[in-house]
Amino acid sequence: MSIEFLVTTLIVVVSPGTGALYTIAAGLSRGHRASLWAALGCTLGIVPHMLAAITGLAAILHTSALAFEIIKYLGVAYLLYMAWATLRESGALSVEADREPKSAGKVIVESVLINILNPKLSIFFFAFLPQFVPAATPNALMRMLELSGVFMAMTFVVFAAYGLFAAAIRGHVISRPAIMVWMRRTFAGAFVLLGARLALTER
Repeated sequence: MSIEFLVTTLIVVVSPGTGALYTIAAGLSRGHRASLWAALGCTLGIVPHMLAAITGLAAILHTSALAFEIIKYLGVAYLLYMAWATLRESGALSVEADREPKSAGKVIVESVLINILNPKLSIFFFAFLPQFVPAATPNALMRMLELSGVFMAMTFVVFAAYGLFAAAIRGHVISRPAIMVWMRRTFAGAFVLLGARLALTER
């Protein structure tokens, strides 16, 4: 495992994006368990992109404008939905004492969808993995799976750290309604900005 791969992976994973944002929101709104489920879901959401890259399906997204645009705008629509749900207090930052906690399954599904509906991840794996697997490498498929597993493990660890930190300061946030209103608006705005950035991305 080269140090170049580990450093590059860490930089990519630490960079804030939709998955990290959702995990932080889960930690703030529902505590450490929800943040860990969100981190797990975001990590699982990488699997389809990893498999797409390894099997060559990412090449279709790279060459087919229609396929890329369809997945891209599905992702944009989902991010806008997350923003709307957050503002209506039924999304990531819904914190109400009389409401049943969101199930682990629902948190995982939402976080998986956030990463699945991001075609740039497939393109990233398609361009990223081959750089660390030379053509002459024996058992290249196993090597790519190994590198992908490390990428996923680092994603889970970093996202879990984000979420657990958010959960640790949760008590200082939810006890102040004004802060919660500000946080909801901030997260909703961030989802909108991420959606806009995704909408403007090219293959």
